Amino acid sequence: MAHPRLEIYDTTLRDGAQQEGISLTVSDKLRIAALLDDLGVGYIEGGWPGANPKDSEFFKRARSELNLRTASLTAFGATRRPRRSVEGDPQMLNLLEAETDVVCIVGKAWDYHVREALLTDLDDGVAMVAESVAYLRRHGRRVFFDAEHFFDGYRSNLDFAIRVLRAALEEGAERLVLCDTNGGRLLPDIAGAIDRVQQALPDAELGVHFHNDAGCAVASSLTAVEMGIRQVQGCINGYGERTGNADLSTILPDLVLKMGVPVLEPGRLKILSPISHHIAEIVNVSLDPHSPFVGASAFTHKAGLHTSALARRPDAYEHQDPAQVGNRTRTVVSELSGRSTVLAKARDLGIALTGAQAAEVLDEIKHMENRGYHFEAADGSFELMLRQAAGWSHDYFELESFRVSTEHRSDALVMAEATVKIVIRGERVIRTGEGNGPVNALDHAVREALKHHYPQLDTLRLTNYNVRVLDATASTAAVVRVFIEMSDGPSTWGSIGVHENVIEATWEAMADGIVIGLLRAGAEPAGASSSRP
Repeated sequence: MAHPRLEIYDTTLRDGAQQEGISLTVSDKLRIAALLDDLGVGYIEGGWPGANPKDSEFFKRARSELNLRTASLTAFGATRRPRRSVEGDPQMLNLLEAETDVVCIVGKAWDYHVREALLTDLDDGVAMVAESVAYLRRHGRRVFFDAEHFFDGYRSNLDFAIRVLRAALEEGAERLVLCDTNGGRLLPDIAGAIDRVQQALPDAELGVHFHNDAGCAVASSLTAVEMGIRQVQGCINGYGERTGNADLSTILPDLVLKMGVPVLEPGRLKILSPISHHIAEIVNVSLDPHSPFVGASAFTHKAGLHTSALARRPDAYEHQDPAQVGNRTRTVVSELSGRSTVLAKARDLGIALTGAQAAEVLDEIKHMENRGYHFEAADGSFELMLRQAAGWSHDYFELESFRVSTEHRSDALVMAEATVKIVIRGERVIRTGEGNGPVNALDHAVREALKHHYPQLDTLRLTNYNVRVLDATASTAAVVRVFIEMSDGPSTWGSIGVHENVIEATWEAMADGIVIGLLRAGAEPAGASSSRP
């Protein structure tokens, strides 16, 4: 490597929180900061003190509620205002009141912005940077300088962009961070600009901050590391305004596993996936399953050729051992699968299946997917197929019939009612349930019918319900596919149903989901002769 030391600077709590749809509470920010520290990043940018009450409260609470082991908490702000004195500037005072050892301030490096946005001259633009850095240094703060729009400024007015960097460096800024704020520059532009700065300021410790508008943020960050920069800024899961910031969930394993740069303590990379998913839950934005390294599909295989090879050599179709980033290999089953995929899934579930039985399952899958079934996410329904192929059939309950009706009342309230008739251990049970819709009512009725015999249902929750019309041209007579996700807390599984009637499809998926839940909870089937392969 060109540089033996590299710092990771996380700005999820500030730049990442600017993503559309993300709104973090102070408690959210404290939890995320603790997770980032567990991961082992060097710096955590906590926000902009004084910009809003939330960020000010965060820094106040952080002093007593955060016990950071590896990271340094950083406050972010801007340089002094145009044509004003730095002494007594409200932004400077707010940065000092945050009481962080490190402060990162942003200043304009693009002459166009100085003239058109700040409405001041270039000399004042340079003075704003120099005086702000000097002020913070006099008050004992370590200072990083974010050169905003640097790569645009480099192309527009190189002399001014370098003047701004030199002013920050001469007044004591430890890091000069080159920012592609618009996110539109490609690798040749990035490399050329970094090289030019290194020539002009050979003693400067450089950092980079990339946005992903051109899809190059990760590649640009890694290129900068190869060129010897000292600091990489980014956000976990690539959060950020517009198309996001450089994704640290990809950059970190690329650095450690691909480039041999030890930016994390040994073993820390193995908690990357759990932390990535944990933070996604906190920000309430579903993690893209196709995200490199940490996504649920990052090491998932569907094609029969792939799964057949993986059964013999796990590294045949995986660029990295998923355990190194806390992820795992998965195989999903579809009409593209081969017999080896079916056998591998059966082994994972502890089901003894012969090659002939696996071939029968595969034929059934192809037939059912032709009718509209889709087993990639419906792992619960697929597990039941495997067990039935091995000779097992459940005797938890037998459906006699169900009826669902919807009532629109005069007060505009809409209620649904479902009645189910179920046989359990020879006993005919009839129960009725109400709900705000037919699915909700059917769920309540089934639970009422089963709960006396199967108290394990108390922990079972329906966590997702999705309907897809398979042939829109058939209008209201179209076949629909219902996907249901259920959870018992520790684990989650999916089930599926297909029918022209959405309630019938719902029952099929719901019944499969309940059976898997009872099976995993260890409930005894009603039939004493039942056995589990």
